[in-house]
Amino acid sequence: MSTTSQARQRIEALLDENSFVEIGARVTARNTDFNLKQTQTPSDGVVTGYGVIDGKLVYVYSQDASVLNGSVGEMHAKKIVNLYDMAIKMGAPIIGLIESSGLRLQEATDALNAIGEIYMSQAYASGIVPQINAIFGNCGGALAVSSAMADFTFMENSKAKLFVSSPNCIDGNYEGKCDTSAVDFQSSEAGNVDFAGSEEEVLGVIRELVSILPSNNEGEFVYDETDDDLNRACPSLEASIGDPVVALSQLSDNAVVFETKADYAKEVVTAFIKLNGATVGAIANRSVIYDENGEVKEKLENVLSANACEKAADFVNFCDAFEIPVLTLTDVKGFKTCKCNEKRIARASAKLAYAFANASVPKVNVITKEAFGSAYVIFNSKSVGADITIAWPNAKIGSMDSKLAAQIICDGQGSDAINECAKEYSSLQNNVESAAKRGYVDEIVDPVDTRKYVIGAFEMLYSKYDFTPDKKHGTV
Repeated sequence: MSTTSQARQRIEALLDENSFVEIGARVTARNTDFNLKQTQTPSDGVVTGYGVIDGKLVYVYSQDASVLNGSVGEMHAKKIVNLYDMAIKMGAPIIGLIESSGLRLQEATDALNAIGEIYMSQAYASGIVPQINAIFGNCGGALAVSSAMADFTFMENSKAKLFVSSPNCIDGNYEGKCDTSAVDFQSSEAGNVDFAGSEEEVLGVIRELVSILPSNNEGEFVYDETDDDLNRACPSLEASIGDPVVALSQLSDNAVVFETKADYAKEVVTAFIKLNGATVGAIANRSVIYDENGEVKEKLENVLSANACEKAADFVNFCDAFEIPVLTLTDVKGFKTCKCNEKRIARASAKLAYAFANASVPKVNVITKEAFGSAYVIFNSKSVGADITIAWPNAKIGSMDSKLAAQIICDGQGSDAINECAKEYSSLQNNVESAAKRGYVDEIVDPVDTRKYVIGAFEMLYSKYDFTPDKKHGTV
């Protein structure tokens, strides 16, 4: 199989059978410097066009590494920019299949201007149509910036490379020491990748994501007919709540869960689920990870790190841009305490607080275990904009754990006085009934009934309209 056919084959494998229509097939490079005139540049190294995924219109471009290594030049970029223009006009997602050496050096300033025009198109399209990138080979330098501007990024797990600076160009590093361009680093440490797998798996996951997402920011909620009982009980929900991936599969219609950035900041889960046939964005604290056999694979602390705050904030912003309702499952006792986290946590937590407060979509919060301090406040509490707050009967809500509060209140007193104070503090301040009496909790429901109450809340909020003062945009 030639590399040329590989670029087209990726498109054909992604789209519904025989649905691809190519645009700009006859375009070639115009630059003649460095003997480019003598070089064949079919389609100028990028195949562009449109087709459908499960009957939904999408625009797609696939870079051809056999043509000048898939490098971006003037005409290459014009084809991509033209595709963005069409996607915005038609209100349809745009998908980039990336394999490129970066800017075309032979075109110099033309290539620089070309990548800038792509950035401009991506910026304009942001929040209007979903942007999805999948990396199958090199995606370096300027192309890495373009990939980060997409809403979702996927990587093939054996050949794909994502980097601004190659591993060997980083001071004190080399590829054998730490391959900063590899999938593992980019997904688990950098948080730039939503999913990694084989080429076939990546294309399949993109199809799944497109079917879940709205086509643009002006569409109605994404609905599918569901045969799942809206009043279905979830008897195992409470036992599995430590791992929201498992818990969300019980809440969601027919166990549909599409997790994003699964390998990054694992203490917070972000995922799309289905409730009453509608796509809902779910964000949840995590304290344990179960393997496929239901055994404990990893234990985590139910705290917020800077990485987790930024991951959650980005997800809320995407959901708000595309009118996707947001559900949170809250179990958080505070912030991660370490020097590295302290450098960024104030700013990152401010971004999360702003994201929830600024989002105008329907927002429902379910407090499952602990909800303490400002970490709880910024995690979709009623004070930052949750429309409905539901709590389980044994949930604890307060400024801090009652034992810690008692140690501060009764500083200098004996253990008996501290223990008695802790009991009183728990009774007066930290229990769910106390929060409900003050109006901070709307409903107290048994865990088994959570699904039907959450669905009911979102049904009630279907026509929600938030009035906000006129402004260009926030600055947090």
